[in-house]
Amino acid sequence: MKDKFLKIISNPKFIFGIYLIVSVASAIAKYLGGPLKYNNYLIFKKVFYNTLDQKNIYLLNPDFHFDSNHYGVFFSVLIAPFALLPDWLGMILWNIANTLVFLFAIHKLPFSTAKKAFFAWLCLQEFITAAVSLQFNIALTGLLMLSAVYIYERKETQSAISIMIGFFVKLYGIAGLSAFFFVKNKWKFILSLIGAGVLLIILPMLISSPHFGIQSYADWFQSLSEKNSSNQVLGNRQDYSLMGIVRRVLGDASISNLTFLLPGMAVFALPYLRIKQYKNLPFQLMILASTLLFIVLFSSGSESPTYIIAVAGVMIWFLMQKKKSALDIGLLIFVIILTCFSFSDLFPQFIKDEYIMKYSLKALPCCIVWFRVIYELMTKDFEKDYQLD
Repeated sequence: MKDKFLKIISNPKFIFGIYLIVSVASAIAKYLGGPLKYNNYLIFKKVFYNTLDQKNIYLLNPDFHFDSNHYGVFFSVLIAPFALLPDWLGMILWNIANTLVFLFAIHKLPFSTAKKAFFAWLCLQEFITAAVSLQFNIALTGLLMLSAVYIYERKETQSAISIMIGFFVKLYGIAGLSAFFFVKNKWKFILSLIGAGVLLIILPMLISSPHFGIQSYADWFQSLSEKNSSNQVLGNRQDYSLMGIVRRVLGDASISNLTFLLPGMAVFALPYLRIKQYKNLPFQLMILASTLLFIVLFSSGSESPTYIIAVAGVMIWFLMQKKKSALDIGLLIFVIILTCFSFSDLFPQFIKDEYIMKYSLKALPCCIVWFRVIYELMTKDFEKDYQLD
């Protein structure tokens, strides 16, 4: 009976079905809750129509939605097929599309079927959090993983396209370049990046104009600068990051991101000194795990739905451990409880308000795992100490 149960829950088709149901149910629940509940989708939809009308896509539209867009103008092309549909159908298909990218990326990871199933199940809670918010972060996580996997497979063009799509929607996508040193055919990769970049710049101009497309990038920079300043506020639902923890514990919102980013980038780059380890796939995967964690932990824009990216990094790290120590298992449990379920009914509202949100504690377990990942990258022999199957 136990073997039959394990066989069922590790079946890719069963997992695919669960994720599909969650993505559809999340969209329907949001739609039934009314426009205030699916405000994110209305922002996304308006990006397409504002691009068509050549109106600044970063301005507030209080008659249509609250808050503002922070994605690049290329996003207007991605959201177009969904924006043209009735909201209920567009939302469902949008969530499904994001889910398919994420699941395809899990399928492409160089792990056994059982490990991929483990990965999918332990990412499910963060997936739900992102799906309920109708977030692109689900697809972005998939694109970041695919950008690395395609490099392992020597598919430089596919990797470049994955990076550029992520980058031109949300700047996080550029982190796919962390695998650059593992690229075999670097010229092909660089030319593919340039080609994909030019294409993605041109596409939104085809539904607007060259002037509007170029102006939108200047507007995007201004929008992101303003957003970064607004994120650094004590007690809001942003800045769930390493910086956020320090700022909120010290009660000082004025501490600059650069105070953390410069040393953080230096620590992130240290493993690249181990050139002899480059040839080992586990080392390359551990760099991917570090990347997925780093871009969330060192961004003041990190919010709860962003953590699908970081938790994917945690799972890659954990699944590669040949002998899972009590510390490794303890860290995984810590991530599941405090990161994945910190805003669930597992914690009383008082704890969520006065501790988890107030001090950005959702980020804490992932911070510890990231430092653990860096330690392993700097000290372990990736030819002997890790396994993928």
